[in-house]
Amino acid sequence: MVDITVNGRLETLSLPRTTPLLSVLRNDLELNSPKFGCGLGECGACTVIVDGRAARACVLTLADVEGRAIVTLEGLGTEAAPHPVQAAFIAAAGAQCGYCLNGMIMTTKAFLDEHPDPNDAEIQEMLRYNLCRCGAHVEILAAVRLAVTGLRA
Repeated sequence: MVDITVNGRLETLSLPRTTPLLSVLRNDLELNSPKFGCGLGECGACTVIVDGRAARACVLTLADVEGRAIVTLEGLGTEAAPHPVQAAFIAAAGAQCGYCLNGMIMTTKAFLDEHPDPNDAEIQEMLRYNLCRCGAHVEILAAVRLAVTGLRA
């Protein structure tokens, strides 16, 4: 048995401790926001927040997150009341196909929690390891800037 907390809810799982976190989130807990991209922790599509830090769910196992607090995109806000970062990405149309969107939002949320007033260079560095194949980079950067403004309010 492995205990993890996901979106504020304690989950007790009867799975091997070597089970990938991404598989558990998507298949066992039916949380579909983290996406399988590269499977190597390189693209960011599977990003979740673990104890306040952005982390790649595809390279973490249940053993890695046992007893830790995990937040997925589903845990940030609701359709009726989105988190300010989610609202900023919606307002700025910060996605085309949307596959990278989970990673962009979760990385941004974790980063802005620690760096509430970043400059453009810091924003670009923060998103450096999140891949967007559609080329929505201009909109994504605008969304992050809008999120900074929204979080200040």
